[in-house]
Amino acid sequence: MTLTGTVTPDRPLIVVALPEEAAHLDTALPVLLTGVGKVCAAIAVSRALATGVLPSEIVNLGTAGALRPGLAGIHEISRVVQHDFDTATIRAVTGRDFGGPLELPGTGPVLATGDVFVSDPALRAALAEHADLVDMEGYAVAAAAAACGVPVRMVKQVSDEADGEAVTGWAESVDRCARLLAGWLNDWQNTAGVR
Repeated sequence: MTLTGTVTPDRPLIVVALPEEAAHLDTALPVLLTGVGKVCAAIAVSRALATGVLPSEIVNLGTAGALRPGLAGIHEISRVVQHDFDTATIRAVTGRDFGGPLELPGTGPVLATGDVFVSDPALRAALAEHADLVDMEGYAVAAAAAACGVPVRMVKQVSDEADGEAVTGWAESVDRCARLLAGWLNDWQNTAGVR
């Protein structure tokens, strides 16, 4: 976990998993690098919010694999789910709900989050029944923020097809994706008047 800048209640906190995804950010806003996976993301966001100073919102930027053919570009996520958490069985065993879907203010696709880099076509097909994109941190970022009452805006750039070529696809496209995410943030800051 690395936090650059100072969290203040009048500005958003930018949250990104890896330095490669944040490589081209040019912003005065605080930036939190969480590391990879749900545990790293949940710990980093929780620690940043536990200081007692909450940002106006969290803007989670990152890459995601496409679960459907032809899905490309930048998307603002409308809903995030965990694909590696057995909500139905936990409900059957405990009688309570844990880890259910989280609704976000975006109007875009559904994101599935799990601690698996999806590169298996069979897993991709199964996930595509319930989601459009897949990543490894989104749900944890949204859950930690929700626990503290902080709104989340989640923006994902498609980096690969979440198939047998995903590992090399991500590695080859991450710099381009980072440039596009930095461009989105710049445009959003200018449009929203965020500094």
